[in-house]
Amino acid sequence: MTTNSNPNPPRKVVIGTIGSDAHVTGQFVLTRAMEDAGIEVVRLGACVPQEEFIEAAVETGAHAVLVSSLYGMAFFDCQTLREKCIEAGLANILLYIGGHLGTNREKWEEVQERFLSIGFDRVYSPESRPAGIIEDLKKDIDARVKALQT
Repeated sequence: MTTNSNPNPPRKVVIGTIGSDAHVTGQFVLTRAMEDAGIEVVRLGACVPQEEFIEAAVETGAHAVLVSSLYGMAFFDCQTLREKCIEAGLANILLYIGGHLGTNREKWEEVQERFLSIGFDRVYSPESRPAGIIEDLKKDIDARVKALQT
């Protein structure tokens, strides 16, 4: 009997902008970089409700959800994302967010802590480079998959 289980299945990621954010440049850049790095990407586009991120993650078996945001209001759009993921059976999914996530007057550390406190695993500033995000993503996905297999 043969099995079709791949010991190293492709890493899968869902990416989009959330809520009323129509900015897509960040997700275009990240999508291209992730695909070049061998990551399977499901790009949802702009102005995506939380539920669509979750549905796409469930349907594709994604390891992570990446929210790209430039309009500074993502916190309000993301407040219940982790809880909804848990309700949908995605308690172990990685949640990343990056972009212009606060106002110009806020210290980055405060913005970062705010998103970590609502369940995001990683929070990236506008100065973050795709290579660093991808390195974190690969490391985090591999660690999460390994932990779930034990």
